[in-house]
Amino acid sequence: MKKLEKEQLETLFSIMGSTPSYKIAHFTDSGEAMISMLNDYCISNDYMYQVNCTEKMFYEKIADDYKDSENTKVVNFPLQRRSYMIQAQEYNFIFITANIEENFRKDFLQRVHKIVRSAGSLILLIPKKGYAESDKWVATLEENLYVSTSIIEDMFENYDVIISRKMHGWGD
Repeated sequence: MKKLEKEQLETLFSIMGSTPSYKIAHFTDSGEAMISMLNDYCISNDYMYQVNCTEKMFYEKIADDYKDSENTKVVNFPLQRRSYMIQAQEYNFIFITANIEENFRKDFLQRVHKIVRSAGSLILLIPKKGYAESDKWVATLEENLYVSTSIIEDMFENYDVIISRKMHGWGD
């Protein structure tokens, strides 16, 4: 994962507000700096944070750093696993920084849909590749029952941010 600007990450995290007891999941294949900052943010707000490492080598690299954390759990989480539900957990926010191949996005979003609380949000950071890539993501999100989608193009130098919401009572 390319460098993310600290101040902009803090701004992005601020959209979560300070409601107690939020649960946050993060699908990632790299980016220790973002994980560390999100971990600190979750600790300061008493949120639960689950880091779903989609690459085993990355999991092995960071798992020991958080093994004693009360707020943060690091999981080896291959994207191809059949179910994303772990111990009936539903999350208020899902951060996605892992590379999700275009041919797997529909399956991924359907699996994630089951673990997002009603009115919960997906926050995707995708490498800047122009409007076509963002538009593909937005179309796929809409096809899979995510609404109120927004694109923030100027927050980070190397990434666009896409925020979308699972609306209450939509889908299964």
